[in-house]
Amino acid sequence: MNDLTRDSDRILAESRALVRDNREGGRHRRAPSIGAGSAKVKRDHLMKKVRNVAIALFALWVGMGVLGLIVDGIGFVGIMALVVASVVAVGVLGNYPKMRTPKRADINKGNVQQLVSRTELWLEAQRPALPAPAARIVDDMGVQLDALGLQLEGLDQNHPKAREVRSLVGEQLPEMIDSYRRIPAHLRTEERAGSTPDRQLTDSLDKISGEIDSITRQLAEGSLDDLAIKHRYLDYKFGSGAETSPQLEHKS
Repeated sequence: MNDLTRDSDRILAESRALVRDNREGGRHRRAPSIGAGSAKVKRDHLMKKVRNVAIALFALWVGMGVLGLIVDGIGFVGIMALVVASVVAVGVLGNYPKMRTPKRADINKGNVQQLVSRTELWLEAQRPALPAPAARIVDDMGVQLDALGLQLEGLDQNHPKAREVRSLVGEQLPEMIDSYRRIPAHLRTEERAGSTPDRQLTDSLDKISGEIDSITRQLAEGSLDDLAIKHRYLDYKFGSGAETSPQLEHKS
């Protein structure tokens, strides 16, 4: 009987936590961003809502002030109506529009930099359904995608590496996770042909992570070479290897 009571209490507590999380936008919404790209998208969305609230409040208060001048005061009822309207505006515009997780079909649209940010948001939404080792790789992948996004700045959309990123990040990565999520939960840990879907997903994500790092390094080679050339030039001109000025030698 005590066990049943404890189980009932636990179920009720979990139910209350789930309701609270859903009111706050869902558990995946509360999770930290995996990368700067997705964090920027969230921040921009929040600033748009703040802007909408500010515009609505400004319009309400200015409109009520004009009305008060026309009718020679709005009175207590008018003030209460203004307060209620302001609270409603803040409540509605502060919660809507909700930030939508990019749909699978929309990830590969736009330029490759937008693709990277949308992929980060999409991965954050998938993370709770992934096994712990795979989720950790996804967390690390956010930093890798940020670095990749920086290297993609100004890159021609038809560049071979841009097409490679579209294939790897915009197609292969989401397709693999979608395939995993279509497998019933109780079969994901079942061994088949020497492996389990959980391990296969983790290994595949690890391979994709390595490919993302490789593409980033290849794109950064030009910048690395340019920096090395500048360093050698400055070292030759001003560094410790430069010869001492003849005038200084003569004075000494």
